[in-house]
Amino acid sequence: MIILTLLLGCSVRAFSQAEPGFPTDSLLVVFWNVENFFDYRSDSKPQYWTKGRFHAKCDAVAKTLLRIADRYGRLPDAVGFAEVENAFVLRQLVNTTALRKLDYRIVHYDSPDHRGIDCALLCRRSTLPLRASAPKHVPDSAGGILATRDILLAEFDSLAILVNHHPSQLGGKSDRRELARSRLRALTDSLRAAGQRRVLAVGDFNEDVWHTGGGTLKYNGRWEKIDGMFAEGFSGVREVIFADPVLLEPDAAFGGQKPRRTFVGPRYRGGVSDHLPVVIVVYF
Repeated sequence: MIILTLLLGCSVRAFSQAEPGFPTDSLLVVFWNVENFFDYRSDSKPQYWTKGRFHAKCDAVAKTLLRIADRYGRLPDAVGFAEVENAFVLRQLVNTTALRKLDYRIVHYDSPDHRGIDCALLCRRSTLPLRASAPKHVPDSAGGILATRDILLAEFDSLAILVNHHPSQLGGKSDRRELARSRLRALTDSLRAAGQRRVLAVGDFNEDVWHTGGGTLKYNGRWEKIDGMFAEGFSGVREVIFADPVLLEPDAAFGGQKPRRTFVGPRYRGGVSDHLPVVIVVYF
């Protein structure tokens, strides 16, 4: 299924992970579902989610972003996240890790998701100053608000970024995903009608629609690319899955490798996420 037929206004090119350096009329954007990036202070969190393990995850996320910067020759101008619990988590990530020396601004709103997880965005003040932002609820079929992650809208002088985390495939929720897709289409149409030439939608769309042969998530031994982007109004877009060895571990059940998670059940694995990050370069 093609999620968005409307976001086809640019060429899409694959690019090598060893390709540093980009022209000045481009931006480097990362999206990453960081899997249950919860606040350790809440009484509702499992006993095994400790302050030390939380900060180890903050450090691992920050170091991954710096490895991306090292590999591609520049810091990410924007980083979209899924499965972040609250603003405290983001403040700790930005203020207590190697990112504290950089100029990232946090864009985050609490959403009505029943698990308490949200979308968020970091953007560099020096290269991508924020003009406006807002949470965009997903309406349900009765006209109310769907209890899922809001779509996060961030507007800049040169583009708009929409950060998405569409409802899960589990439990037969395809109708809920269609509501999220419809909301994204409507938001994109509205932005374009208001004069925004460039729109970049990044996120975990919970559907494998790209059929690239690679993947961001491994399920029952099969890689699925459910994280990615749709773009309109750019002269070109480049994308790669950042399958850094530090983020992987051997897959004993199915062979090959798989993302190294923070936890498998209550068992601490010391990784970051069951998803791999996606690195995107957009050209104006």
